[in-house]
Amino acid sequence: MKWLITGASSGLGLALAKAALDRGDEVAGTVRSEAALAGFEALAPGRARGFLADMADEAAVVGAVDGAIRALDGLDVLVNNAGYGLIGAVEEASLAEVRAQFEVNVFAPVAAIRTVLPHMRERRAGHIINVTSVSGLAAWAGTGIYTGSKHALEGIGKTLAQEVRPLGIKVTNVEPGGMRTDYAGRSMRITQQRIAAYAETAHGAERTLGGHAGQEGGDPAKCAAAILRIAGAADAPVQLLLGADAVHYATAEMGSFQEEFGRWAALSLSTGFEAA
Repeated sequence: MKWLITGASSGLGLALAKAALDRGDEVAGTVRSEAALAGFEALAPGRARGFLADMADEAAVVGAVDGAIRALDGLDVLVNNAGYGLIGAVEEASLAEVRAQFEVNVFAPVAAIRTVLPHMRERRAGHIINVTSVSGLAAWAGTGIYTGSKHALEGIGKTLAQEVRPLGIKVTNVEPGGMRTDYAGRSMRITQQRIAAYAETAHGAERTLGGHAGQEGGDPAKCAAAILRIAGAADAPVQLLLGADAVHYATAEMGSFQEEFGRWAALSLSTGFEAA
């Protein structure tokens, strides 16, 4: 199997690349430095191909996808894994910070998808895997902009799945909970503005993430094995939760929605024209 994994130099991306390489697959991965590129290709010389790409640069993303298709003579799986989290209250986030978050977490995956789809449509085969987050399903104070970006990718992925299924292409949104990666370190950014009124609500996210760093319940290697299990599978799910916390928060969110929807159903149904 031939893969392209964005953000392949650390965390889940690196764990997935290693797992695929260990079973003999060919893997292309995007990285952000020459040192990371050399380290990635050393994982399996000749089968691991690195591509320098800043995910905020559309041309670099497109170039990496095109380069991976040429280098591997085709792609079976695209994994949109690269991303970061912006932490802070919605009011605290500047529009520049919001745009930067969506540039990496939403626009870069869309650019990669649009670039790989002509190749997959021609072959009438392929699997696009978007690493979103349980935050793409359940909101959490202090992560509004990040959560919004993951909700956007969730919606795009689920809609895309309907569009390309008749063309032989699969789409899966993978929704991990907390994993023992560097997410709470270099992959987390704090809004520049801080408003004291949010100390007990939105600012709790930073405290929680920092306090749990290195103690998260999710094992990146096991998450990678789960993704390997569904990649290319005929029965691949459109959505895949990973981790007990992901299942807990998603279940609670769905239950809350159903309860509130039920309480207000009469009002919801009262807005149509009266029958003639």
